[in-house]
Amino acid sequence: MSSYYKANRKQSDETAYISAVKQMRKQSIWNGIKRDKFLYLLALPGIVFFILFKYVPMWGIIISFQNYSPYQGMWRSPWVGFDHYVRFFSNPGFMMLFRNTMAINLLSLLLFFPLPILISVMLAEVRSIAYKRVIQTIVYLPHFLSWVIIVGITFLLLSTGEGVVNQLLVAAGLNKIEFLTTPNYFWGLLTAQSIWKDAGWGTIIFLAAMAGIDPQLYEAAKIDGAGRLRQIWHVTLPGIRPVIIILLILRIGHMMDVGFEQVFLMMNGAVSEVADVFDTYVYRLGVKQGQFSFSTAVGVFKSVIGLLLVIGANRLAKKFGEEGVY
Repeated sequence: MSSYYKANRKQSDETAYISAVKQMRKQSIWNGIKRDKFLYLLALPGIVFFILFKYVPMWGIIISFQNYSPYQGMWRSPWVGFDHYVRFFSNPGFMMLFRNTMAINLLSLLLFFPLPILISVMLAEVRSIAYKRVIQTIVYLPHFLSWVIIVGITFLLLSTGEGVVNQLLVAAGLNKIEFLTTPNYFWGLLTAQSIWKDAGWGTIIFLAAMAGIDPQLYEAAKIDGAGRLRQIWHVTLPGIRPVIIILLILRIGHMMDVGFEQVFLMMNGAVSEVADVFDTYVYRLGVKQGQFSFSTAVGVFKSVIGLLLVIGANRLAKKFGEEGVY
């Protein structure tokens, strides 16, 4: 009886302890909300936005398992299970779509992602405030141009007939180059356009991160005899490394997204083999042909791959001692 009583009492004490810990956590969360109520109020519009436009539409995933008909609605359309996924993965063009999407994004990751960091470091080293603001304005402006204008400028510069670059080549006694209809140039052109349009805009976050670096670290580096390059390597870059890691993880999560408008406007019959990506494929089948269920299955595949990439990149970052996204 004594051992039975002790066991029951021990179990009761453990239950009481767990209950007390849960209660303390609830009180801590509630106290935190009360303390930072204005910050939560400030974040409320963003929270509502994500709930209404990101989470609620996720119910639409259901139609990827149906032969969806707008006339029958989501609940009365016939169920087909994984038929659309089987059709998608068994499509002979699947590997081509996957190759093109990954190749374009890998080029962007390798060539485009480091440039805002480099430009930010260079801008941070400019001592003249007026000159710095002029340069910032110049590199920010292309971001506000639509892809229609960017592609139009590309055509004016690189078209075979009246393009400025080809006219200069002919004037120099050289042969014209078919930039826009040669498959080998297509991925490079897309990357160059993205760099020109958004590299400057991407510096905003890195410049803000640099502003938070303690100036005393630079003073200590100077005392130790470090020059400007050493200060950048040992103070600036480590100071913004957490921001770089977070943005890199988020960028990896978008490896299945190329940017429909840019690719669609640049695509033509001569380069379709290297230009066709998941986004253009969804447009052709989902919008033009009305295959809503099949195009939704493609979208679900992209989302799942993006989620897995984010989780994998985040775990890898934590393995190397970084904070990660979560």
